[in-house]
Amino acid sequence: MRIAPEIKSALADGRPVVALESTIISHGMPYPRNAQTALEVEDDIRSEGAIPATIGIIKGEIVVGMTPAEIDDFGRKEGIAKVSKRDLPIVVAKKQYGATTVSATMLIAKMAGIPIFVTGGIGGVHRHAEETFDISRDLRELGEVDVCVVCSGAKAILDIPKTLEYLETEGVSVLSHKAKTFANFYSLSSDGPVDCVFDSPKEAAEILLAKKDLNLKGGVLISNPVPEEMALPHEYIDSIVDQAVRESEELGIKGKDSTPFLLKRIVELSGGKSLDTNVALIRHNAHLGARIAVELSKLERGRG
Repeated sequence: MRIAPEIKSALADGRPVVALESTIISHGMPYPRNAQTALEVEDDIRSEGAIPATIGIIKGEIVVGMTPAEIDDFGRKEGIAKVSKRDLPIVVAKKQYGATTVSATMLIAKMAGIPIFVTGGIGGVHRHAEETFDISRDLRELGEVDVCVVCSGAKAILDIPKTLEYLETEGVSVLSHKAKTFANFYSLSSDGPVDCVFDSPKEAAEILLAKKDLNLKGGVLISNPVPEEMALPHEYIDSIVDQAVRESEELGIKGKDSTPFLLKRIVELSGGKSLDTNVALIRHNAHLGARIAVELSKLERGRG
């Protein structure tokens, strides 16, 4: 594992660091929007007083803190593997390029000692999971890995009620920033319940510190709704998602290929609106995640 010197120094000093995934670069958006967004998100985190740590795998080496050149290379390069927990040893051993998903990024953040990770939307329970058993590894990782994940809910292609039920089974605390229900990715909210609503980053940081003091295993999920001005109406985006899901089923697309196909198709069907919303919510999450990281660092350093 290669940890960038700036990040290594910050972690040693107890300064705030925020982890970022690389799947969004290689499998979430077209070039150059993907690389530009990744760098903008890093700038957003720095603007709040924290240090970004974009995580990826380059020729078998796990990199915590990719350089701008490496991020741009990821944005351009074709055939980068999408890496979950099960793929990590394979990609490392074969010295391949790998873009880390939520689950792999959580694992690597934990290895590096980074407590907070920002993403767009988590994976979850897929539609018709009672027949297919298609459930993202992200949920198991949230139940097992001590990292806080800031997101805008589960990806819109998923079954939110079943995802929340699974998180409850895994013992994952689901917090919401100001909103009373679980965020709904492209739209503002869902009908899904949350465990606690917090109004300030400090309040969230206090909950994270209490969990650490109690030595409770697993992560915390923070739901942060998309900015209202960039939200898409439920009826509009739901009809597009339904069409994309039907097309994927007709084409027989399954497993790890499903999400990239669906997200790409949703962008096409929405005329790019979903991509603009996706960028807005990720950057919104970066600001919140960085503020929480700063408050958590203050609380921990204040203890001496």
